[in-house]
Formats: sequence, structure tokens, C-alpha cells
Amino acid sequence: MNSEGSRFDMDVVVVGGGGHVGLPLGVSFADSGLRVALYDINSSVVELINKGEMPFQERGAPDVLRKALDAGLLQATDDPSVIARSENVVVVIGTPIDEHLNPAAHVVPNAIEKLADCLRPGQLLVLRSTVYPGVTALVEGLISRLNLDVDVAFCPERIAEGHAMVELRELPQIVAGRTPEATARAGKLFEHLTDTIVELGPEEAELAKLFTNSWRYIKFAAANQFYMIANEFGLDFERIRGALAYEYPRAADMPRAGFAAGPCLLKDTMQLAAFNNNNFALGHTSMIINEGLPLYVVSRLEKRFDMSNMTVGLLGMAFKGESDDIRDSLSYKLKHILELKAEKVLCTDPYVAIDDDLVPLGTVLDQASLLIIGAPHKDYASLPVQTPIIDIWGLTGSGTRV
Repeated sequence: MNSEGSRFDMDVVVVGGGGHVGLPLGVSFADSGLRVALYDINSSVVELINKGEMPFQERGAPDVLRKALDAGLLQATDDPSVIARSENVVVVIGTPIDEHLNPAAHVVPNAIEKLADCLRPGQLLVLRSTVYPGVTALVEGLISRLNLDVDVAFCPERIAEGHAMVELRELPQIVAGRTPEATARAGKLFEHLTDTIVELGPEEAELAKLFTNSWRYIKFAAANQFYMIANEFGLDFERIRGALAYEYPRAADMPRAGFAAGPCLLKDTMQLAAFNNNNFALGHTSMIINEGLPLYVVSRLEKRFDMSNMTVGLLGMAFKGESDDIRDSLSYKLKHILELKAEKVLCTDPYVAIDDDLVPLGTVLDQASLLIIGAPHKDYASLPVQTPIIDIWGLTGSGTRV
């Protein structure tokens, strides 16, 4: 791919390449024959990757990672000088929410400014993670003030965690540049992964990403509101949902009820609200419903059980099923509420490896007098116990009422 002769000896460097967004992307580029560097400040993660070990679960990634390493097409490093050697610089740092629940729009340009000494003429700088609308323009302004001959593009990631290795290949990729040259270069880069490139302007692409995640969050909120309505009348929402969606395409996309969480949906809904001067009634209502679901469940359980002398077992601490990612998981919000109500709370998860307070599933099943499914891992679909199980997901088929 290198069109700059000997100026660059790497095709792509992924800044933040040891994370859930950057690592699958870098591995997939390398699997397409590009020379890829993964730059990450976490030295222990860098060491794991260079050993051929994934620092988190991502289906299909371990074999592709080892293949890329063996082929000499992939390397991980904590040395930022690798940025200067790469024709395409993909930055996976996104816009976070600050302590005041406002988008911290300057985080991305500030991070890039710290790496400015490593940028070189002729490079393409790609912003990959979700950014607040206008951040691409801020980065373009920074590049201009620094008098750097670098093209800038925003190419949002679109994958669902756990499905990256397939979806990076199958899903269309949105690319957005201020100039035809930047857009064309970004399209050429991502054509190594997908045949379908969709072009937008930078601000359009920034909103497209926020609209996508906010739309999913709103759909989850609608399902959770429907769940609460059914539950208030003693009815099984999952049974109703299954019936209304059966061979009926207009309702096929209604999701199950459940704890809608993770590192993107709430954050991006908040960013979209902030962008529109907090005029986003659907988004705000969705936050109230989804973030309020753990408290709703516990308040209903208090009407059925005297939890003050009970041990409650919480099954699944990841933010979604078959994942080891606990970022912004509502299972932890549920845990904190239960700790105020129950005598004891025991938590378990077959995938999560970074929480020292977790105990084995057998311990929870032996000691708990009430079980609640926090994350819908398939392991919990058929547990051989007589203990009451609260399953708002409808995973066990035993009813979703609380």
C-alpha cells in the first residue's frame, strides 16, 4: 500500500491498539496483508499481544493474531516513535463524558497534540472512535495550526464487541474527509477490509455514529418500558414479545428486556443530548428507563422477599452476554443497590477476570437464597437449582416477572 517509497516502513499504526476497538482493527488490517503497528501505553498489554495472547475476549481473533505475528505483519509497542514510520495513523481515542456529565470534546485533539512530534508529511490521520460533533474540525484546526501536511478523516467503528472479526469484513464502512483527497485515501485504506464504502461529510459522519448508538439505546428503553408495563399487571413480557414477533417482520427487531449498558450507548446518548442543547426528550427518557431498571427490579423484589436476612447471588457481571467486558455494566449498579438491601451479595461471572471480588458459580449456587441474572450468559440458561431465579432477560424460559 505504501505509495511514499521508503518514507514509511509501516502501512498502519493504531494508536490505542491494545483495546477493544483498536486491536481487532489492527489484526484485521494485518490479516489483509498490511504492515501494522499497535501502539499502546499499557506495556503489559503490549507484551501479551506480542506473545500472541488476546488481553480480552474477541471471537475469532486469537488465531488471526498469531497468524499475523508469525507472518511478521504485526507488532505491538509502547514506543510512540512507530507513529512516524506509518503512512496511516488510526487513532481510537474517543470523546469521554467528564465528571459533570458533559462531553470532554478536547480530549481527542489534546491527545493528538501530544503526539504531534511523531506526525510526518504525507500521512493520513484517521479518527476511529466516537467523537462529539465538531471534534474532527478541531483536529483539522490543530493540524493546520501546527503546519502539518497531514490529511484528516473520520471513519467511525461500527462493530459489536465480540463480532469484530466478522463485522469489520461484512459491514459497510463510513468514511468522511473535508477534502476529496482525504476521503479517497480513507476509502482506499478501508477497502482492505470491506467492499462497501459510504462517503459522508465529517459532521454527518459524527452524527451518524451518535444516531446509531442512541437509536439502539432508545429501542432497549422501549422494550424495558414495555417490560415494566407487563410486569405491573403480572404478565410475562418475554412471552408477549415472542408472540407478537412470531413471523411478523414489523416487530422482529423488538429487543428483549434487560440491563442496557456498556461503554457506548449511554455515553453517546448523553453526547447527542448535549450537542442539541439538551433538547432530546427521547434520549433523556431512555436514560431514566434503562439506568433505573436495576432499582425497579430491587424495589419489586422487596415486595416479595425480606432481603435483609438473605444472601443474593448475582449471576453475570459483564455488560452483555458472552463478554468479559465490565465497562459501565449495570450489574455493578444492581450489586450496589442490593448491598443496601440484602444481608449478603455474592457475584460470579464465567468470563470476567479482573474483579477479585467474584466467586465461583458453585459457591453462589450453594449459598444464595435468591438468584438474579445480571448478564445473560448462556451458561445460566439451565441451572440445576431450586433457588428462585429472577430473569428479566427471559433467558431461562421460566418467566420474566419480578
